[in-house]
Amino acid sequence: MKCNVGGIDRMLRMVVGLVLIGLAATGTVGVWGWIGVVPLATGLFRFCPAYPLLGINTCGTDSSCGSGGCCK
Repeated sequence: MKCNVGGIDRMLRMVVGLVLIGLAATGTVGVWGWIGVVPLATGLFRFCPAYPLLGINTCGTDSSCGSGGCCK
């Protein structure tokens, strides 16, 4: 698996995911807020399955997730 989610993208995904999960847990936005698990997971794993299909790579390198580049 190659990294395709860079630093800023990663942080934004994790923040949005945590906010949505928090809003769902408090009942503010309802069940749909649990969709925040998706951006949180893609931020944590540094890989978005939709990015290769769209030809996007915000990481800046084609390195594997354990070998350096944005994935350190």
